[in-house]
Amino acid sequence: MSAEPARARYWPAQLIRSADAVAAGLVITFSADHTAFFGLLVFGIFAVSSGFVLGWGGRRLEDRRLRAISLAEAVSAAALGIAALVFVTTGPGTLFLAIIVYGAVTGFLELYLGLRARGRHEAARDWITVGVLSALLAIAVLLVPADYALPWSADDKGVAVTGILTSQIIVVGILGAYAILVGVYLAISGFSARWSDQLEGTTAKPATGQ
Repeated sequence: MSAEPARARYWPAQLIRSADAVAAGLVITFSADHTAFFGLLVFGIFAVSSGFVLGWGGRRLEDRRLRAISLAEAVSAAALGIAALVFVTTGPGTLFLAIIVYGAVTGFLELYLGLRARGRHEAARDWITVGVLSALLAIAVLLVPADYALPWSADDKGVAVTGILTSQIIVVGILGAYAILVGVYLAISGFSARWSDQLEGTTAKPATGQ
């Protein structure tokens, strides 16, 4: 009986979290700087803000166990984000480690949250999906060789352009793709829940006359 109000009220957290993730993804996508410093800076801000949103959203859950799991994920995300910002100048190794730990820890907690919430909260499927995406983020970064460096060259209107594709560029790109995927998915889920909430509120209003 008390679960319905909690489900109806959770969509604002999904939409705010979606905006946070999309913003991080777009910053990475439209930036030519994919260095470890830039990656740690964007990741740190994203993880800290995600932690605050997760904490705020977790406090809106009526179920104690679900709330505790959500708050644990919030603290983990914020702590990793703060660590990334503190050690923002330390190089690619810190970037790889921070993203791997973030994906593994928050992915596990969010997946566990979703599995525990099945049949009890409408956001369960969303938590499971984002948990899987976070786990895949950790695996993808883990599979990138730390010493990867591929020289490349291209002809731009008769001018030779050269560069090196490094592991940190790949990892920052992976982070951006992850953020966009999570952001778009949560936006769809959040707006769907919002519209369902509004529809239920409209149909629940009693007729007042002709």
